[in-house]
Amino acid sequence: MKTLQELGVAVAVRRQALGLKQGDVAQRSGVAQESLSRFERGRSAEFGSRKLLAVLAALGMELHFIPEGSSGLLDELRKERGAA
Repeated sequence: MKTLQELGVAVAVRRQALGLKQGDVAQRSGVAQESLSRFERGRSAEFGSRKLLAVLAALGMELHFIPEGSSGLLDELRKERGAA
């Protein structure tokens, strides 16, 4: 993920997969529901690190850092190795 918008979408997908409403996650994380809604919809110009970490914790997610280009996605690995 390279943009805040992509991160917001990933959070929304995880939340929905867990069957949680935005209000549930907002309450668990201490983030205003409107802020979470804007973040998930890509309408937030900024979403602070404390908010992000709280939301991720509420969803049972962790933040990991990897070097660019080494995400491990099968298609990307194939491209790196020259396979079709």
